[in-house]
Amino acid sequence: MGHIDIKDFIKNNFKVSDFAYLHWEGTFQDYLNTVGNNPKVTRNAFQRIYDMITSYGSRTYNEYKKEVVRYNFFDDPFDNGADAVFGIDVHLMKLVNFFKAAASGYGTEKRVLLLHGPVGSAKSSIARLLKKGLEHYSRTDAGALYTYEWFDNEKTEILGGESTFPCPMHEEPIRLIPTTLRPQFLTELNRGSKERKVSIKGDICPACRYIYNQYMKKYDGNWTKLADHIRVKRLVLSEKDRIGIGTFQPKDEKNQDSTELTGDINYRKIALYGSDSDPRAFNFDGEFNIANRGLVEFIEMLKLDVAFLYDLLGASQEQCIKPKKFSQTDIDEVIIGHTNEPEFRKLQSNEFMEALRDRTVKIDIPYITRLDNEIKIYHKDFNPDKIPHIHIAPHTIEMAALWAILTRLEEPKKSDLTKLQKLKLYNGKTLPGYNEDNVKELRKEAMREGLEGISPRYIQDKLSNSLVKNGHTGCLNPFMVFNELESGLKHHALINSQEMQEHYREMLSVARQEYEDTVKNDVQKAISVDETAIQTLCANYIDNVKAYTQKEKIRNRFSNKLEDADERFMRSIEEKIDIPESRKDDFRREIMNYIGALAIEGKTFDFKMNERLHRALELKLFEDQKDSIKLTNIIAKVVDKDTQEKIEVVKSRLIKNHGYCEICATDALNFVASIFAKGDSAKSQ
Repeated sequence: MGHIDIKDFIKNNFKVSDFAYLHWEGTFQDYLNTVGNNPKVTRNAFQRIYDMITSYGSRTYNEYKKEVVRYNFFDDPFDNGADAVFGIDVHLMKLVNFFKAAASGYGTEKRVLLLHGPVGSAKSSIARLLKKGLEHYSRTDAGALYTYEWFDNEKTEILGGESTFPCPMHEEPIRLIPTTLRPQFLTELNRGSKERKVSIKGDICPACRYIYNQYMKKYDGNWTKLADHIRVKRLVLSEKDRIGIGTFQPKDEKNQDSTELTGDINYRKIALYGSDSDPRAFNFDGEFNIANRGLVEFIEMLKLDVAFLYDLLGASQEQCIKPKKFSQTDIDEVIIGHTNEPEFRKLQSNEFMEALRDRTVKIDIPYITRLDNEIKIYHKDFNPDKIPHIHIAPHTIEMAALWAILTRLEEPKKSDLTKLQKLKLYNGKTLPGYNEDNVKELRKEAMREGLEGISPRYIQDKLSNSLVKNGHTGCLNPFMVFNELESGLKHHALINSQEMQEHYREMLSVARQEYEDTVKNDVQKAISVDETAIQTLCANYIDNVKAYTQKEKIRNRFSNKLEDADERFMRSIEEKIDIPESRKDDFRREIMNYIGALAIEGKTFDFKMNERLHRALELKLFEDQKDSIKLTNIIAKVVDKDTQEKIEVVKSRLIKNHGYCEICATDALNFVASIFAKGDSAKSQ
């Protein structure tokens, strides 16, 4: 362990200049100069959040012939991707469009934003990201914002005998401009400005309004003398310090009190100010008060007591709140809530809640239905950097994710399509007879897809359990995880019927079968890894197909005689990928047309370009070579020296090319050998 001299460490790493920069103070005139140079400092909460999200840039890609925007903000650039949200870019686009419309003042700024979806679908992660982003953005030049405090060196009664009185709701300083002068002031300020123009909405909070009026009385309406008591400060938003970011969570119904949202009387200060209706004797520290200029999150929003929901109505539509014993108080903040489906259905069926429903913009946050994105979730926590002591065998996390998605998909309406094939289509794979339009149609007809099924949390829990139980083995494989996933179903709190449990078990069988095919494929690739041999095989196949389609002869490489295309050879490859006799001409013509199209573009055909042909060639090569290795002998433990050497070569290829370790490579070979042994014994019967 190293020894640290804390004074030297702080001296070398902590910049006092940064601290001073974030704690800037100045006069009201200094602030107006800042506004003149950078009008964006006066943005409202919606504008600031929209600018924050777009400031991190975006990238576009096409999905089902539609352009989808992925905002980099949702990669969680603040915390190395800890709260990154994957796989629901279309829904996140709707979320960003909500902020864009609100930032432009199109009406959505008067709505409550409600994230709706099943448990574990990243609703909290999105809210957490927005809060983290705001904290970080407020510390940058681009996201700078300001508030003010009153100060008086004479410590007069106006400030309760104190030298300073910070605005309790962190108001925008420009609201201090008298209402009657605002139109003229804004005309002067915005003259020649091509950027987003400065506007002033709302009034200052009751406490500041009281102090403002007292100074105006003291100075007989001389506003310039009043301005001498205003000190503008840089505002850094912080959830922990309850500045600009609030969070409200429902508690026991009997103890709920709306003052938690709008503040309460400070009884200790009544003695100082003499009245409980003096705004200086009121704590403006409810969640709505402290979240002013930023964001307030309502956890499980629809579990709130009805009285709280009434507060939400005014806060959203009128953008003001009603603290006890005071007039309506303007607020500038984003109200975001999240809820699950049962609670939302309850809201829909409650006719007394029509007003809230009308003021709510619901954005669905479903489960992921694309395998690649689901895998990313688990790779965040289960990777060699976080778990260095145990190797995770290839396909372990992939198979757990595959099962999770299978439980979320609706049964395809087309009888010739399985759920697994549907999953692969969603993941970008191609199937004969299905193009992007067909897949788009599949998604449209499945109305509730992604709103039911297994939560990512269940998968994470079971992966953790598997690691704890099997850590001593040195390697975690898919079978260990499958067993853990299945045994946990009996006690899963969200499985409320025997039918659902059976369905989940059935999907586990599908996932097990898929793993069997995948590991078999890995071993086959390791055996037939010789690319030169595949290339030769491919060239031979293409020569034969060319001769067949053009009704030509082909020259035999050995005898140098012209012969007909070798039908038996071509079929031996095509049968590997289930191309029936009736479809062989179509398949061969497709390949020749593809090669011709490439030639026109000046490109050469490579077997890797056609996934199905590539697979067929690999299988053919494996078929030709597997007997020389005698895989089935591994089971009988009768392995001669020559075979053992070949097995070691295959093992080393699995380790080098496919991410296996010594333990799981041996397990994979034994498992695949047992499959072939079963196949051979079945054939002999």
